[in-house]
Formats: sequence, C-alpha cells, structure tokens
Amino acid sequence: MNKLHLFLALLFCISIQSQNIQSPSKEISLNFKLSTDGKPTYSVTFKEKNIVKESSLGLVLKETKSLENGFSIVNQETKFVDESWNPVLGEQAVIENKYNLITFYLLQKETNRKLNIVFKVYNEGVAFRYEFPNQENLNYFIVSDEKSQFNLTANHKVFWLPGDYDSQEYPYSETKISEINTDNIDRNNGISLKTINNKFRVQSPLMMKSDDGIYINIFEAAVVNYPVMHLDVSPSEYKFVSSLVPNAIGDKAYLQTPSVSPWRTIMISDDARDIVSSKMILNLNEPCKLDDTSFIKPMKYVGIWWEMHVGKSTWDYAGSQNAQNAAGKQIPTGRHGATTENTKRYIDFASKNGFDGVLVEGWNTGWEDWFGNWKEDVFDFTTPYPDFDLKEVNSYAKSKGIKMIMHHETSGSVANYERHLDRALNLMKEYGYPAAKSGYVGKIIPRGEYHDGQTMVNHFNFVARRFADYKLMLNSHESSRPTGYSRTYPNYIAAEAARGNEFNAWSIGNPPMHETILPFTRLLGGPMDYTPGIFETKMNFYDSKKTEQVHTTLTKQLALYVTMYSPLQMAADLVENYEKYMDAFQFIKDVAIDWQESKYLEAEPGDYLTIARKEKNGERWFLGAITDENARVSEIKLDFLSTNKKYKAIIYQDGKDADWQNNPKSYTIKTQIVTSKTKLKLNLAKGGGTAISFVPM
Repeated sequence: MNKLHLFLALLFCISIQSQNIQSPSKEISLNFKLSTDGKPTYSVTFKEKNIVKESSLGLVLKETKSLENGFSIVNQETKFVDESWNPVLGEQAVIENKYNLITFYLLQKETNRKLNIVFKVYNEGVAFRYEFPNQENLNYFIVSDEKSQFNLTANHKVFWLPGDYDSQEYPYSETKISEINTDNIDRNNGISLKTINNKFRVQSPLMMKSDDGIYINIFEAAVVNYPVMHLDVSPSEYKFVSSLVPNAIGDKAYLQTPSVSPWRTIMISDDARDIVSSKMILNLNEPCKLDDTSFIKPMKYVGIWWEMHVGKSTWDYAGSQNAQNAAGKQIPTGRHGATTENTKRYIDFASKNGFDGVLVEGWNTGWEDWFGNWKEDVFDFTTPYPDFDLKEVNSYAKSKGIKMIMHHETSGSVANYERHLDRALNLMKEYGYPAAKSGYVGKIIPRGEYHDGQTMVNHFNFVARRFADYKLMLNSHESSRPTGYSRTYPNYIAAEAARGNEFNAWSIGNPPMHETILPFTRLLGGPMDYTPGIFETKMNFYDSKKTEQVHTTLTKQLALYVTMYSPLQMAADLVENYEKYMDAFQFIKDVAIDWQESKYLEAEPGDYLTIARKEKNGERWFLGAITDENARVSEIKLDFLSTNKKYKAIIYQDGKDADWQNNPKSYTIKTQIVTSKTKLKLNLAKGGGTAISFVPM
C-alpha cells in the first residue's frame, strides 16, 4: 500500500469513528462516536447550545458478555425522509414525518457480534434505538439492563413522577433535578398499589425546562415486546440512565434476533408549543396494520361510573361497596348502580343530547370480592347481575340510536382475562358493543409481574390486536402508558395510564396545574381518557362530611375537552347534574372529538395551555384555555380562522368571582361576532378555564 492509500485509509477510520448529523432545520445536531475502548457515545446540541453531554450507550446481557464496549464501526448509512400520513382519528388530518436518519453498524470484535444503533433527528428532537440483526453468534438472549445515558448540562426544572413499576397515577412534583427524591412525595395520595424501589428513580416522559428557556423532554416510543423504561437519576450530576422494569425473576427482556429496542427520545425546543404539539412519538411507530378501519369511530359518551366514585351507588349487587371477602347470598339494598332501569335513564339522556354511547360499570358478577386478595378467578366477563338485563338494555339502546360501551375490569388477574377474552369479545359482538373499557386495578397475576414489565406490555398490545380481530375498539385503564402504538392499531382508541379525574372524588385530588402538565407528558404517547366534565365539583354536595373536590372551575372542565385530546370523550358527571346547567352543558354537546387541524396558541408546562382545533369534515373551531392555581389574563389572536368569513363565538368563561376552591360554579356565557382579525381577551380564574365554540355564519 502506498503512502497516499495508507493516509486515505487512516482518514476513513478516523472519520467513521465520529459522525455528526443535523435535523432538517439544522437547529439540532447529533454527534456519535466510539470511545477509546469502543464504547458507543452520543451528544446533542440545540442552536449550538449543549443539551446532552457525551453519554454512553449499551446493554448488559445475562450470562454472556455485554454489548457495552469493544465495538468498531464497520459501516454507516444515512437517509433523509420527508413523508406524511393520515391517522384514522387524531388531532390533525395529516401528520408530517420528516427527519434525517443515520445507522451505525457496529461489530464487537471479541464476540463477533453485531449491533446497530439507529438515530433519527427531527426538527423537534432526537430518537435512537438498538437493533439486533440476525447473526450466528447471537440468537436468543436476555437483557439484564439497558445503559442508555442522558447526561444533561445543568440543574433544570423538572416535572416528575416516582419510578413506580405499577402506577403512573401520581400528581406531578415540580422541582430541580438536584431535588428529585421519591422519599419526599406524599404517599397518602389515593393510590392503592405502590411499587417504588429506588428513591432516585423517575418515570418517563420527563418534562424539563432550563434556566435559559430550553424545553427538554425524555421519553420513549414503540414499546413492543420490551419493558417500560424508567430513569435512574444522579441528582447532583444531572445524569439519567435507563432503568428497565424487571419481571418476576428479575430479568428485563427476553429477545431473539432479529429484534429491536423501543426508541429513546429527546425532544428539544425553545418554544414549549413545539413539544406539546409534537407527533414524534406517533411517527416512530409502525404504520397502521389494519386493512379495515371503518369500524373505528370517535365516541362521546355518558355512563354509570362517577356515581360510584362519589358514593351514591356501588359496583356490587348487594350495595355494600365491600370489595373484599363478601360471603353468602347477596341481598340487594337498592344501591347497585348498574341496573336495567338506571341504564335506561342514561340511554335516554344520551339519546336526547346527541351522544354516541353509554358506559356501564358494575354490570357483571364478581364485585363482592374483586380487590386486594390477589385472587385469580374474579370475573368471567359474560355473566350479568340479576338486575341487569343484557338483552333488554341493548335492545333499548338500539331503539334510541345509542351504542353500549362494555366494561372489563380484570382486577389485575391477566391470566384469567386472557382465558375468558374470546368469550367476552363474542358477547360484545352478539349485543353490538363497539368498544370496551378495560381495567387493571391491583397486583398482577401472573404473580410477581409488574404493570410496566415486558409480560404486561405484551399483554396490553395483544389485547389491542385481539380487539382488532373482532373489529372492536379498546380503552385501557391502569395500563402501561402509551408510546404511540395507536398508530399501528388505531382501534386502541384511548387509555388512562395517568392520574385521572376520578382521584378528585375520594383523595387529595389533582392540583390545578395537573392538567397543564399532562399534554407535555402522558398525552405525547396517545389519547387519554381523562373523563372530564364534572360540574358538581365539591363532594360535600353528596355527603356533608366530605371535604374532597375537583380542583378546577366548571368552565375549566369544559376547556379540557379541547386541551386533553381523545377521540373517546366522556361527559363524566351524573346526568341529573347536567340537567341543572344545560346552558354550560351545550359546549360538551357541541364540541368535536376528531380534528382536521390543531393550533397551539400558548403553552407553558405547569402554568397554562391554550389550543384551538378545527373539526374534521366541518368548518367549526373550538378553543380551550386552562391555567394552574393562578388567575390569568391573556389576549388571543383569532388568525387561525378562515379569512373573509364571520363566526359566531360562544364564549364559556369563569365568572368575575370564580375560584376553583371557593366558587367553582361561577360562569358566564356570552356571544359575539368575530373574524380572523379579532383579538379576544381571556380572563381565567384560579384553577380556571375558557371554552369557545366558533360557528361560521
């Protein structure tokens, strides 16, 4: 080899060991390189500011050499992608998917094993994942740990939840990174099952803001056949590292080549609206796998649900509300909520007010002894209580143009649910149920598994696929938090997987800032069934001894239908409560739940959020504005409206004396004519909100 060829070969080796790639906008830059001992590392800058310092990547394998170091780069490929796709249901009719991609093909010389690390750099962030190609020296393997680091540059403000393997239903803590410590949270928060094993472990998505106004979000996408990723933090060093949820015997993931990890994501912007509006998580999932999506429809519904939470009625037939150790013959007391007659009352209300469906919880046998005993055979999902006539209820609903929504509470007994699943789905098809709400309250069976482990991730995804086989829609509660799987299986129409409105009925509740954080965290992964629309916000309305209450004003409950996206939206209060405030209820009747486009007008996590959305297949717009515990005045430009067109704006706003705590039901409704050139002044009370319908004239 002559000197020129030798020089060129050395230059190639040096260059391929370190590589930069930018976002299409060129504002985000990723650098990837191997350390001197062959360890993969990366760093990220935004507008030339360091965001993620050099951080290492790798995995620890069980009973064999880990995939952490000793690598060389044998090849790399780059690609620019600029495409778009149309969600079946969504916040917008067209989603842009635009990024630069680079794949590094690594070889671990000692083991002759191959590992690919793929990066996608979007205008709003960076995503990376591990790929395990088909190869002779790696077939079946067990992941003991993943060592993906996120080494940040400063002590950012952070909104965090404790790294609980079984629940995301905590209120958010707002601290500096250095102050993260799960020992400091209030454990008397209404969560029945807590599994916190490390005081310096938090959940993703993790929303942060730097002192100089940079918003950073760490999350994951496309969690399939893999456990959920939590984050272990070194508070004084501002370092995070992936922490996978284990199974019953301590292993993290069982894989076989070829396979991939989920995407690890870092969203970055100096405008909070770029984070809350991002479709990066959805884009990182596989396209829809369903040939027929015609059965997937948005649904607005009421239901027999809130009345149990406020203590008016019960899930169980006898009316005891004793979920454990009930024995002997169950004698009704008149407190059971899911009766034929009560259901007809909800059906009548739904039909009269243009709703699509009615949910009924507590319709089936088993609620006398369903919780807390780690019991396997609880529900069979097909046998109704004596006072609930399946045939009569569904015939009556059909006559009124209403669809019934099924309820499948599993009490965490997944093995039991899977044994009964096909019979349960056949029953739904027999009676014309289009959708079901599932629940996973309590310890998981198979015993020792966690809600966020690989076994349960596979279960939640399997159930969505099985529902699709039957052309049915699924809304899961107490599941692992979504990471965009609804793109691949859009019949997975919604999920809870966060602290929902129900906690306001019987616990310390959700602080006023709660709903301003969720769109920056939980909702990045998919729609949330938050169950808004509570008008009687104080629980002493039902029992004078109660002190609990919803931590919002009535009009903030209206605004949530716009700010908390879901194509499955519940008017969650009792129907008799709505009948007292039909003028305010009109907004819930009118608001769309499937959208042509969405405009994020104002956003600050933990403080406020204002969103305007245009209905799909129509010309109406709807606006929702919410605030935290602080009153707020804002001026909104209506330049999202069509030009040269007048609109009637119906404005539902807090009264002058409104206050979430002291006077939550004070509201006013006014109408005015507006155009795209109009500016509206919004006055939001403490814990308040504004909801507006824009109707073309």
